[in-house]
Amino acid sequence: MRYLEQVQRGIDYVEQHLDHDISLNQIARAAGISQWHFQRIFKALTNETLKTYIRARRFANSLEKLMASDERIIDIALQAGFESQESFTRAFKQAFNMTPNEYRKLGKNKLFLKKIRIDADYLAHINQNVSLQPEIYRQGVMTLVGLRTRFYSVDSDKNNIASKLPPLWAQFVQRLQEIPHRVPGMCYGLVQQTAADSDLLEYYAAVAVERVSDLPEGMASIELPATQYARFTHRGLPAQLDTTVNYVYSSWLLQSSYRHSGGPDLEFYGDDYVPESDRSVMYYAIPVK
Repeated sequence: MRYLEQVQRGIDYVEQHLDHDISLNQIARAAGISQWHFQRIFKALTNETLKTYIRARRFANSLEKLMASDERIIDIALQAGFESQESFTRAFKQAFNMTPNEYRKLGKNKLFLKKIRIDADYLAHINQNVSLQPEIYRQGVMTLVGLRTRFYSVDSDKNNIASKLPPLWAQFVQRLQEIPHRVPGMCYGLVQQTAADSDLLEYYAAVAVERVSDLPEGMASIELPATQYARFTHRGLPAQLDTTVNYVYSSWLLQSSYRHSGGPDLEFYGDDYVPESDRSVMYYAIPVK
């Protein structure tokens, strides 16, 4: 089954359970994909998190019920996931500048929801700064040593990248010389799931080593098995890397004959990487089969 079909199965599951509590893991299981990869693909396709989508769909569902049924507002509020009619009314008024009861009185004069906006910057980026077709290559066994942390990515409502990864890299760069037997010329960012039913991720700021001897204090090692990768070139500001990752997951992966193997994704930082420069070049690779 292709990824797009699996994502649609997850969306269908959401639609069938709008009046019930839904966990992200249940949606991912219905789709047949791990939670992180479902959220990553969903975010890349829609530019919103899965939780935000569920809240929006429940809100839209409540609008239909207000207009087309005589259900009590308290019942509609509870089915939409709100704890009380008061909290539903506050959220409703903040979104639409009117109460649910006032909306119900509009009759057929329904509100126009926000128009979809095409992101011109995204289109320009993928046409000018991303290698649309990746290099497919096989990497032998590789051992990385570095600093690690756990974080929530942009595909999660708990996104805390800004407070986790930049400080990790700043600390790692200062301590790079402490790592014995390192392979010069390239640093790596490694991203992997902590569990198939979680959107909590693990990240390494690391360098490849020829062998592991004494690990510097506070550092960790990880051995990657021989793996086939699809590696994409990212040109431009490093801060725009997520736009490249969105292309990888929303366009290339969905149309290719490959599937993500479930292993770690890799970021490559070499001599062409220049922080805060639009001339910077780096690479992003996903393990494929």
